[in-house]
Amino acid sequence: MSRLIYLILFLIISIFGILFAVLNAEPVELNYYFGSQQIALSLILVFAMFIGALLGMLASAGLFLKSRREVARLRKSVSLAEKEVANLRAIPLKDEH
Repeated sequence: MSRLIYLILFLIISIFGILFAVLNAEPVELNYYFGSQQIALSLILVFAMFIGALLGMLASAGLFLKSRREVARLRKSVSLAEKEVANLRAIPLKDEH
């Protein structure tokens, strides 16, 4: 059921994207450091969104790697604690009475 919802959502977004590209197909002049070029407005906007997504991923990569290291450290700590508990349970109890 969820696959069907994702498919429908993907189709709706794709249709809106295609309509956006068709409605913004007129060329605009893009000036950059080495010259200028006529490019469709929709392509410029898609390229800008792609660059923004890449920069966002790069900005969050440090936090992602830090959390992965923290998870590895905590898993090691849990493993050591579980071994210690297992060793303590294996020690026979002595009644001093």
